[in-house]
Amino acid sequence: MELPILSIEKKEKGKLKLPEQFQEEVREDIIKRAVLAIQSHRRNPYGASPEAGKRASVRISKRRRDYRGCYGYGISRVPRKILARRGRRMIWQAAFAPGTVKGRRAHPPKSEKIWWQKINKKERKKAIRSAISATINKELVERRGHKLPEDYPFIVDGKIEELDKTRKVKEALLNLGLKEELNRVNKRKVRAGKGKSRGRKYRKKKGPLIVVSKECKLLNSASNIPGIDVCEVRNVNAELLAPGCIPGRLTLWTKPAVEILEKERLFT
Repeated sequence: MELPILSIEKKEKGKLKLPEQFQEEVREDIIKRAVLAIQSHRRNPYGASPEAGKRASVRISKRRRDYRGCYGYGISRVPRKILARRGRRMIWQAAFAPGTVKGRRAHPPKSEKIWWQKINKKERKKAIRSAISATINKELVERRGHKLPEDYPFIVDGKIEELDKTRKVKEALLNLGLKEELNRVNKRKVRAGKGKSRGRKYRKKKGPLIVVSKECKLLNSASNIPGIDVCEVRNVNAELLAPGCIPGRLTLWTKPAVEILEKERLFT
């Protein structure tokens, strides 16, 4: 399959044959596994304190003639602590057990639990290849909700990597026909629920992904545009190509990035 190469002024500069990574079958199940594995590595372990609910001095004897025992008093054998006493008569209060006031939790979350999910190397690479091939499938990209130019998919000339101003990047994207897409991702929605007070008040949409060949000026100049991500081709992963486990993100591949993909046989 060949795609046209467009300059940042949207002038065609030839065609480029796509490497084998773009011919992979789209497997949504494998993509989902790879994305969830990436997300699981960002999860922080959490759990209750091991001493929570166990700080009271709790003891009760079940023996017949033992001092401070419950035998013969007609009370249940719940662990208890002593509040006061008069001779051999204790004034108890149930404690420690899960069913008591300020007692421990029965099955609290444990900080030693391992949340990481593992995925096979070949399976991870297949997921990336599958997500790569979905980026040039116009039907899948439209199904994700992206607003596409009529001539999508296409490859962008390498000059876009040298743009060092946010204004210039926006002009290039507008020239390539992404005006509706930029307007779409510029809208944000106030999140429902308690996340508003936890540093994530707004829900933002995912826009175009620009895949570049190396560390370049575009990584900084495009970082301030809402919804846009820029990534080096060697660092591409399933989550960047298919946010939310849904394949078909609008992706602009630069010509040098596609050439590196073919030359180094990445993800094969």
